[in-house]
Amino acid sequence: MTSYPRFILAILLCAVLPSAGAAGRCGDPAIPMHQIQSAGHSSPLAGKRVTVEGILTRDARAKGGFNGFYLQQADDETDNDPATSEALFVYTGKSGGAPGQRLRVTGTVKEFHGLTELVGVRALTVCGTTTLPEPIDVSLPWEAPPEHLENMLVRFSQPLTIIDHYNLALFGELTLAARDQVIPTEYLPPGPRSIAHHQHNQLDRVVLDDGMSQRHPKPVPWLSQLNTGRPIRAGDQVAGLEGVLDFRFGQWRLQPTRTPEFIPANPRPEPPAAPAAGDIRVLAVNLQNYFNGDGNGRGFPTARGAASAQLLERQTRRLTSAILATRPDILAVSELENDGYGPNSAISQLASALGKHWKITRTPGQDGDDAIRTALLYRADRVQPEGVPSRLRAGPFQSQGRPPIAQSFRPAGGGLAIRIVVPHFKSKSCRNARGADTDQHDGQACYNHRRTLEAEALARWLDTLPTPDRTAGTLITGDLNSYAMEAPIQALRKAGFDSLIPRFHPCRPERCPHHSYRYQGGKGSLDHSLADAALMPRITRVETWNINADEARAIAYNQAPGPGTEQPWRASDHNPLLTDIRLGTH
Repeated sequence: MTSYPRFILAILLCAVLPSAGAAGRCGDPAIPMHQIQSAGHSSPLAGKRVTVEGILTRDARAKGGFNGFYLQQADDETDNDPATSEALFVYTGKSGGAPGQRLRVTGTVKEFHGLTELVGVRALTVCGTTTLPEPIDVSLPWEAPPEHLENMLVRFSQPLTIIDHYNLALFGELTLAARDQVIPTEYLPPGPRSIAHHQHNQLDRVVLDDGMSQRHPKPVPWLSQLNTGRPIRAGDQVAGLEGVLDFRFGQWRLQPTRTPEFIPANPRPEPPAAPAAGDIRVLAVNLQNYFNGDGNGRGFPTARGAASAQLLERQTRRLTSAILATRPDILAVSELENDGYGPNSAISQLASALGKHWKITRTPGQDGDDAIRTALLYRADRVQPEGVPSRLRAGPFQSQGRPPIAQSFRPAGGGLAIRIVVPHFKSKSCRNARGADTDQHDGQACYNHRRTLEAEALARWLDTLPTPDRTAGTLITGDLNSYAMEAPIQALRKAGFDSLIPRFHPCRPERCPHHSYRYQGGKGSLDHSLADAALMPRITRVETWNINADEARAIAYNQAPGPGTEQPWRASDHNPLLTDIRLGTH
């Protein structure tokens, strides 16, 4: 096709618009769809009335659909220009036509949030049944955004991996990639290289859509496609992907024309083996907002967490099932309701649910003014606290944030003591971020400055605490809201604390065996166990138990239950992190 500057092309096309704009009869002259799409980012005919003829490839006019259909040029009518799309979305409620039928349509060209479509349809004529266009074979990653394939039938030549299911229950979406993706700052320093890897990851994605525009679809699509009796997990694969490629809500999406095949590729893991004799096990768990109303089955919905007593019961069952299955001696928790230590408090209800041996480390009046706090619980038949617990209430924790807690423990049968420290640093959410706390576009998101100050304050505080006799060292464990190569973790490393998951199970782009979180299609560890130099030789095991991050939010405790969705699966949105330490007699 001869190339013209856009303004000349528009003039030439306008010359034929009067006859093409009239509906006419099937087979009369019509505007080719590749001329409407053009090779640019938007159509040169936006706002013009045109008549097109093509083949209906996917009908989305059903209730809850997109109120229209996809129309594509027949294979023998294309311009063979790989830079131009041969299809349009026709936004209309007019009836007529079915997949595989040729239609003649008159309407107005419009750019709608990046999607080129035909609106204001004045005429729609069914011209008969014909052969569907052959799907174009494609693969990920895209070399560039695939605008030349917009609204066209495509077929992915390889199975893709599920990397995100956050919107599955909300919009019926799954994000797919050629392989699982790792947050770049898990293995690269923040800055240009990690940003480049992030941008590459965005080109290695497509959203498998359910073809519907409704919220909270029932049943949840794709969730139970496996023949294993369990729901899909991130890391599972999808094959046989064929359908229309379109662009909606800022993402390239496949609207399937056939049911894809789901392949189990990420099995649910068994519980971790028990700690070895002489070891103690420390388990760090983000409880994902454990709030218990008034503690007597009322007071719901709460500010966060469960919206009813029944949902709290389900949340409690899942959390306690996950915790007890790992057989910990010391439990470090975050996102626990900050409501004191009385018999009706959230921490008392959690301790009671765990069993008679579980006791609470109490710091009344020191827990800060945030809605949530960190806390320590322990099995009194296995370990005993030594000295008094402390909270950091100075510096960045003086009037905001969640004050870290520190407590030393010794095995009940004797042995070395160990200090356990539980922080929960500021999240990456950008709400109310100002100045240095705004996103610096280096891969660390918002509030990295504050998290770094929190890390530095934590290290200075630990230097001031009294050291118990015969101590093995200090373990910091909890949700630091930072990936391994980000500034807060590096600040703690500089202070003499090494993060154990990156040390024992380092993440690489092609493999990240132990992660604690998934966010927008990338996995990594926001939760860390960090040991000082004295404790490092006594670490015998550190790992995450992947029961939460890879499980779909659609099976969380506050969603409708279904097959394979009970405890301990999706007890939280973070995977629990366990650390085994050799201290002596158990």
